[in-house]
Amino acid sequence: MKRQEKADRIGEILDELYPETPIPLDHTDAYTLLVAVALSAQTTDKKVNQITPALFEVAGTPEQMAALDPDVILGYIREVGLAPTKAKNLWLAANKIVDAGGEIIPDWEFLESLPGIGHKTASVVMSQAFGVPAFAVDTHVHRLAERWGLSNGTTVERTEADLKAVFPIETWNDRHLQIIFFGREYCPARRHDLTTCPICSWAASKKKIREESMR
Repeated sequence: MKRQEKADRIGEILDELYPETPIPLDHTDAYTLLVAVALSAQTTDKKVNQITPALFEVAGTPEQMAALDPDVILGYIREVGLAPTKAKNLWLAANKIVDAGGEIIPDWEFLESLPGIGHKTASVVMSQAFGVPAFAVDTHVHRLAERWGLSNGTTVERTEADLKAVFPIETWNDRHLQIIFFGREYCPARRHDLTTCPICSWAASKKKIREESMR
């Protein structure tokens, strides 16, 4: 099966399984989404959603975040991974946003210039807060694209380019969330029997199925 044919079939399955794609991180606007996504690195969405209500109560805007001492921010996010670094970056990013006018600017260069904000986080904000077509690639998306033979999985950048090439641009913003949902529900990283998976069973190569059965 050619890669494009495979992607088309996968898209149909994902659309059927996940016709709605709610953002799993609780937020109220572009800024709180930016903060939540930044906090989610090496941390579960569930944990982020547990700690952000208290944080957003005192720092729901860039101005409020910038007014806090980084150690105070740390007190609110201590339970997430890499908390000290994230607290400092949230404070630095908030100050930079305030200096730029106090609003999240829907601009790739601006977002990726913020401390602690990489291309994946910028992609989520651009796509989900501003509706700009983007294909955010997290660990789930990266892993499944390689499993399904839609990318060779060498780098996140390569995976993003490969997925953009096979999925229509109007599907990107939903498709990356659908892949995340599918990975969590059907396609875990470990102890996964590819032969019983609704997609891996036919999309993965025999070599890939054999390799993963040995893990």
